Amino acid sequence: MATDILLGTHVSVSGGVHRAFERATKIGCATMQIFTKNSNQWTGKAFTEEDIASYKIARGKSTIDPVFSHASYLINLCATDPRTLTNSRNAFIDEFERAQVLDLRGVIVHPGSHLGAGERDGIRRIAESINLVHARTRGCSPLTVLETTAGQGSAIGYRLQHLQHIIDLVDDRQRMAICIDTCHLFAAGYPIGTEEGWHTMMTELDDTVGLARLAAIHVNDSKKDLGSRVDRHEHIARGLIGQRGFSLLMNDPRLAGVPKILETEKSEDMHEDVENMTYLRSLVRS
Repeated sequence: MATDILLGTHVSVSGGVHRAFERATKIGCATMQIFTKNSNQWTGKAFTEEDIASYKIARGKSTIDPVFSHASYLINLCATDPRTLTNSRNAFIDEFERAQVLDLRGVIVHPGSHLGAGERDGIRRIAESINLVHARTRGCSPLTVLETTAGQGSAIGYRLQHLQHIIDLVDDRQRMAICIDTCHLFAAGYPIGTEEGWHTMMTELDDTVGLARLAAIHVNDSKKDLGSRVDRHEHIARGLIGQRGFSLLMNDPRLAGVPKILETEKSEDMHEDVENMTYLRSLVRS
């Protein structure tokens, strides 16, 4: 039923990470995504014992699960500049340590941009970065969740095969998962607004990474055209993917248990998230 869907949104942690549960519960989320630190900084202020205690109390009172974090936008796991690469790897380690403290399901990260080095070199370097980060975070339970990209600039991950190639080069593949973003898929050239396009994408997903590795879905419409390679999120069914694409998503039985998370613009009262989630639930056939 529509009310049982694992549907949620990215939620602010302003005032303390524990506040995310209050905000998400208020608007009817069943799952959510957060930043565990400022998304435009390499490092974040360490959690205090009070922060952690307040978070655990709030989580214990909530039914929201699973919870994901999204890694800092500064991280580029295939950066060509040695200093940026080192900073990116260290920041990703920090993301895992913070996610471990909060017992999150996974850390969602954009794979990286090769900056002219070429996709093959970029894929190799991303896997090397992940192997290093995994080695430095042994015992951490959150998954490394690679997100599909729109393919802007030299971004890797605009084809599902890119994610599979990265995973193939990772030593500890049990820690690997992926997140598909509907806006990114569409902008990258996957015509998911049509039934044929949707099922072709899903077949490719299963044949490459495999549906078992799909940990989350970012549900966003697209302001830009199919194949534009431009990442611009739009509210559901107000963009160019359209109602049909989201109906296919919400009624695909293969995705029934996969968390679906909005990343669309919102005001402080989050009424846009309420409207988007209400619309998505209305598409579900009983």
